[in-house]
Amino acid sequence: MEIDRFDAEILAQLQDEARLSMAELGRRVRLSQPAVTERVRKLEQAGVITGYHARVDPGKLGYGIRAIVRIGICDYSGMIKRIDRLPEIRTAYNVTGEDSWIMEIAVRDVQHLDLVLQQLSDLTKTATAVILRVAREHAPLSAPRDLPDMSKPRVLASRRKS
Repeated sequence: MEIDRFDAEILAQLQDEARLSMAELGRRVRLSQPAVTERVRKLEQAGVITGYHARVDPGKLGYGIRAIVRIGICDYSGMIKRIDRLPEIRTAYNVTGEDSWIMEIAVRDVQHLDLVLQQLSDLTKTATAVILRVAREHAPLSAPRDLPDMSKPRVLASRRKS
């Protein structure tokens, strides 16, 4: 799907405030309500918009510690089962490199952290980093800009000799 400037602005507005009415969204992007409603519908059908979510502060729910856990090479299906069983795992990425998985977890305290890590480390080695502060989270994403084609040789301007 081609993302034009109106679609890009709609996406920016919805990522910032997903509860906007179609009328207000239309006002912000300078389109009529029916036009913006149709564009949002097309973005949803194309899978560009995958859902609308409430952001919840884990600390306000009693999760005093958030951590990043790196997990070494392990059985994929065993880890998927573990992920499904542990609600403390907020995000889980299967990655390339020395680690197989990188996860963000939320736990109440150090004892809770230890319990969760025990359940992960019986599969393979883990490395944990406690999150002290979050500098950026849920940053809006826009369509990538056109990048230069790096497969073609670059022609450099010739230097003039003086």
